[in-house]
Amino acid sequence: MNAVAKGPEFVVARAEGAWLWDQFGDRYLDGTASLWYCNVGHGRAEIADAVHRQMSTLDAYTVYGDFANVPAMELSERLAAHAPVQDPRVILTCGGGESIDTAAKLARSYWVTQGQPGRQHLISRTGGYHGLNGFGTSIIGMERFRTGYGKLIEDTSVVPYDSAAALEAEILRVGADRVAAFFAEPVIGAGGVFLPPENYFTDVARICQKYGVLFIVDSVICGFARMGNWFGIERFGVNPDMIVFAKGVSSGYLPLGGVVVSGRVADPFWNEAGNPFLHGTTYAGHPTACAAAMANLDILEREDLFTVSREVETHLDSALQGLAGHPLVAEVRSGVGVMGAVELTEEALTGRGITTAEVFAEARTRGVVVRPVPKALLVSPPLIVTWEQIDHLVSTLSAALDAVMARH
Repeated sequence: MNAVAKGPEFVVARAEGAWLWDQFGDRYLDGTASLWYCNVGHGRAEIADAVHRQMSTLDAYTVYGDFANVPAMELSERLAAHAPVQDPRVILTCGGGESIDTAAKLARSYWVTQGQPGRQHLISRTGGYHGLNGFGTSIIGMERFRTGYGKLIEDTSVVPYDSAAALEAEILRVGADRVAAFFAEPVIGAGGVFLPPENYFTDVARICQKYGVLFIVDSVICGFARMGNWFGIERFGVNPDMIVFAKGVSSGYLPLGGVVVSGRVADPFWNEAGNPFLHGTTYAGHPTACAAAMANLDILEREDLFTVSREVETHLDSALQGLAGHPLVAEVRSGVGVMGAVELTEEALTGRGITTAEVFAEARTRGVVVRPVPKALLVSPPLIVTWEQIDHLVSTLSAALDAVMARH
């Protein structure tokens, strides 16, 4: 906040496709799809038209209790039809962090209905990002987001992101009769784009089933064609108990998220009296947001961005790997999904005193927006990005690295 207060702000004035323009008319390639979400690209008239039509009919109304609206019902049915979850039900929310809190509360509440109220412990992974609401902050796998707030939600722990054995060991340490759920992203996104080891999710699903732990997949970043399918986790052939989604469901045109819940978890609340799930938010199931999402999903299917994204993934991976030999680069992580990370060497970070923020700023002055995290630069362009735009992104990032290196 202090740095921003010193100004000037970077004011985004308009956007189209994979391009942004600032208030002065300068153009930038959106190398991050804003915050991982603008999958279909900016400026889609179809979505704007759908929003206008819906607001002209029913702008907004609660879906609390037995209230419903047609866009919310249609969207829920559409998502359920594609979710790799047994007997799926859908809870709609306004975003990813809200969805994580919904899933965490539902997991704990589920075990209460099963006569096992002691099962409250939540396990997550190093580097995992699960939003910054109450439960999300408490299970996040990056310590810098957890400090300074006093005591967070208790009965949580974090295990190494790349070890199924570590998950099993933690379940045994805590006691299987105390563990409610395990949270994992298909590919760790904001934490640095860390890909799972081979067979990781097969092993994780087996371990969760063995000990009765609910397996919750956080697909907020990975869903809606960013990994070439609907929810990302399909790449690994497993069926979780819940899937948390947001971002790409509407390509960010309006805030929307939710949780796909298996019949196993839903049944005690859905089919048994006396188990109300006393949880809901004002704008959940907002009909205009749902109409935007439906138009967005139409684009994903009509333009087959599920297939296109696999092609983009391959080209992005090939281009990014060209940076692996740069003197400042320790590692390039890419190849699963339209996303990647360029991590700087320890010598660059601690020896030369280079920061990723410097590289980010240099790239932006050259017309490309990427995302800096403490050790890496992250990219996640819209799925409609062209080969030429990918090459422009990577060559600009290379030039930014060169420029920063020359100053140090």
